[in-house]
Amino acid sequence: MEMHQIRYFLAVAEELNFTRAAEKCHVAQPSLTRAIKLLEEEMGGPLFHRERANTHLTELGRSVRPHLQDALVQSDIAKRVAREFKTLQKLHLKLGLMCTVAPTELVGLVGAIRARHPGIEVELVDASARELNEKLIEGELDVAIYCLPNDEASEKLLFRPLFCERMMIVLPREHKLATRNAIRVVDLDGEPYINRAKCEFRGYLGGFFVERGVKCEVVFRSERDDWVLAMIASGQGFGFMPENCASNQGVVTRPLVDPELWREVNLVTVRGRPHSPAVAALVKEAAQINWGGNPTLAAANAPTKSAIVIGRAAGGWRRIQTMVER
Repeated sequence: MEMHQIRYFLAVAEELNFTRAAEKCHVAQPSLTRAIKLLEEEMGGPLFHRERANTHLTELGRSVRPHLQDALVQSDIAKRVAREFKTLQKLHLKLGLMCTVAPTELVGLVGAIRARHPGIEVELVDASARELNEKLIEGELDVAIYCLPNDEASEKLLFRPLFCERMMIVLPREHKLATRNAIRVVDLDGEPYINRAKCEFRGYLGGFFVERGVKCEVVFRSERDDWVLAMIASGQGFGFMPENCASNQGVVTRPLVDPELWREVNLVTVRGRPHSPAVAALVKEAAQINWGGNPTLAAANAPTKSAIVIGRAAGGWRRIQTMVER
């Protein structure tokens, strides 16, 4: 069955006259008659009673008419969607965003998409890095922005570095360590710890504490950064989070040193999966954004040569000692 056969059938069903139907479809009557005949053969019976002055639908014709009408409508819709897709007139982009990335880092990208590609509707899917990793591979997301430690990567994914962000110790404003310019792991011995359950550094910080003989008791755990910050601000303990996430006025942030920790946040797509026009537009815009006042991640972006950066590096996923100067 071909779409022109459906159009011819519907024209005859409306006009109840083969000559007028052929004129309406801008086709010779023999061609229209032949197409209807082929359609009848495929359907297994006549669709019209052909009488000299009384052409009308058979029972089979009446039965299939609404379904063929739906098929034509859906075909027209599919063609329109394809045209809009090709020209970026109306596209849906499902962007996964790691829940620990502050909105301040992404509003510029979303704004650029809206300004230069108004036909793209961006849907943000907020989840942990590990959840985004799975959703992207399963095809539930078009693209994602996140960071994961070394041993949780998949070779199915392609990573484009966007920016580095320093990991900070977050303290109540009146805490005894708040007057210091930086915090060492050993300074935190015995301090109560407020744990971010979806932190992508899960398991890493504890290793540094154990290495230095430092003990901290977890007194509160939450998947929500606003709750973690509220508990810290109330004096319940200290936290560990990216610099741009600590937006509560009741806290102060101090860089962790010995070791100095950074995370590299990446734009992630599925390796070998063709980019839709919307994904291609996002990748292009992301490469032109000034992330935190810096161009998209390059050799001169922020960590010192002694810093530990967790994220996607040139040689694969691993925890690396960066050899990068400020």
